[in-house]
Amino acid sequence: MILEEYIRKLQQDEKIITISKSISKNLEIAGVLKSLEPQSVLFENVKESEYRVAGNLFCNKKQVADYFGITTEQIIPTLAKAIEERSKPEVTDKAPCQEVIEDKVDLDTIPILMHNKTDGGPYISSGVVVAADPEYGQNLDFHRAMQIGKDRMVVRVVSGRDFHKFLERNGEVDVAFCIGNTPEVLVAAATSVETGVNELEIANSLRKLSVTRSKTVDLMIPADSEFVLEGRIILGERHDEGPFIDLTETIDVIRQEPIFEVKKITHRKTAIWQGLLPGRDEHKILMGMPREPTVFRKVKERGIDVLDVYITPGGASWLHVAVKIKKKNEDDGIQALEGAFAGHKSAKHIWVYDDDIDIYNDEEREWAMATRFQADVDLLIKDQEPGSSLDPSAEPGTKMTTKCGFDCTKDMDTKGKSFEKAKFPEVDLKKYLGE
Repeated sequence: MILEEYIRKLQQDEKIITISKSISKNLEIAGVLKSLEPQSVLFENVKESEYRVAGNLFCNKKQVADYFGITTEQIIPTLAKAIEERSKPEVTDKAPCQEVIEDKVDLDTIPILMHNKTDGGPYISSGVVVAADPEYGQNLDFHRAMQIGKDRMVVRVVSGRDFHKFLERNGEVDVAFCIGNTPEVLVAAATSVETGVNELEIANSLRKLSVTRSKTVDLMIPADSEFVLEGRIILGERHDEGPFIDLTETIDVIRQEPIFEVKKITHRKTAIWQGLLPGRDEHKILMGMPREPTVFRKVKERGIDVLDVYITPGGASWLHVAVKIKKKNEDDGIQALEGAFAGHKSAKHIWVYDDDIDIYNDEEREWAMATRFQADVDLLIKDQEPGSSLDPSAEPGTKMTTKCGFDCTKDMDTKGKSFEKAKFPEVDLKKYLGE
């Protein structure tokens, strides 16, 4: 779907705030998005650019579920099915993202946002990056990119990801930064799948889409993107990248990262720039939620009746995971923890709960840990394993960390007090309080 069409629907349903007053892409838009979060916002009058900006579009699971016309409980099975039943998108030579082909590359004309005073420069934070390798084919991923000139950016390339492998194998890689996408593309780009899987096929299974060939590089890109920046990333050319607000809401360090030479900019005639606040709700939901089906699948592979997975916002939607199971065997809790760690290797702390616990409710999760957990038998410690580069407390350079799992499920054989919460009578309040 074209993002502008979705925004128009939000306007019809009165689910987005439209701001017509003049506003700057430098700090002001980010400040408004932060103040109104999770309310979706459209900025119609950006001082430095002729293009509009939208943000806070997918800040929570409900907004994503509403887009697909499903409930939040259906998100994981929907994503899992799309990963397993991938399908090839239709190819078109009449792509909305190529309605306008700019004669000259000038990044200053598009509203690349300056999010924070500490940032090293204006950043693309919502860019879905399409790249390819001669052996493995195409790959989709998210990479932040900081503007350093009218036709140059510097890109944070995380070690170990598919794109990093492509870059190391080939020295330089053609890319297309696609900005302004709806959740089928956003979520697919954030999934964790085997190298060689084309995530656009996952996106197409979530919702039918078209792809088109980019103009200057040999890549198939989402045809409905609002903007596309085509070019090449060169491993040997480096520049300072950062500081930048990370997923954990801490300030990431300055690194020497590869240069992105922008060769061509294409866009829709009425293109809208998609802003995404670093470290805030939308960043977190698009990073963490697509990992939940992978955790779900790995727990299920161990024979556990897994019901739900929630990568929690309090853990930066990356480091903490809550898993709900229907316990059938005494060791199901520990087995579920092992499966969950295998499904999300960046996780630092994982909790497993019974089916009577609402894992989206902080108080219920804490209650289960308080009443059902004993550290001498229910604590799983994984000492010194690779964790996440996003964790400020992990060992610098190696990501080594100590991981813990908490089995907060009930014992199968109750020897003392019951583990169940007492239930109060349910009454019809209208009978007592009003007509």
